Amino acid sequence: MYNLHAHTFLSDGQLLPSEVAVRYQDKGYKTIAITDHADYSNIKQASKAIVEFCRRWPKNSGIKILPGIELTHLPPEQFKPLAALARKEGIKIIIAHGETPVEPVAKDTNRLALLADIDILAHPGLISDEDTRLAKERGIFLEVTSRRGHSETNAYVIKQARKFGAKLILNNDSHAPEDIISPDELIKVGLDSGLTRAEIDNIYKELEEFLIKKEGK
Repeated sequence: MYNLHAHTFLSDGQLLPSEVAVRYQDKGYKTIAITDHADYSNIKQASKAIVEFCRRWPKNSGIKILPGIELTHLPPEQFKPLAALARKEGIKIIIAHGETPVEPVAKDTNRLALLADIDILAHPGLISDEDTRLAKERGIFLEVTSRRGHSETNAYVIKQARKFGAKLILNNDSHAPEDIISPDELIKVGLDSGLTRAEIDNIYKELEEFLIKKEGK
């Protein structure tokens, strides 16, 4: 099982990256990404620390750790240059903090994030038809999340993804130990939000294909 959205004390999480990794492994996950929040103030330092941690994580461990970043609360025009910078620093998984209804996110964040080199649009809220089509065209995952508050629009995001054929991903968006739920609990979040079991199976199939391509780069 996979979770590509996890935070550590490198941003606003409570745990060391190693603690996050061990707790996810204990829950039964096979691959996770460390995706701490970043903007121009910290992206170089955070990227360097995350990439170094992932590089030194034992290859024979029972869990694979991918270096990621979450571009968060940016002026929307900054998504493109910061995504490019993150790639240059060795980041594999780039998340954009989408237009969740429970935080004051800048207008046009979804659209301009989707035009940047990102992999996942996190908690995209009441994403428009136009932006959902754009996610489909660019092959960017729209997130269904277990995170309290952000999860309020899961059902809407699923409806939009079905309507336009956009890809979905199930993520924890963990910050604290209690956020690290089991793969079965994460699947239940998807089911409770309106996904079918067949749709969830397809989500993980597409995610496996995506990760194989990422690891090949």
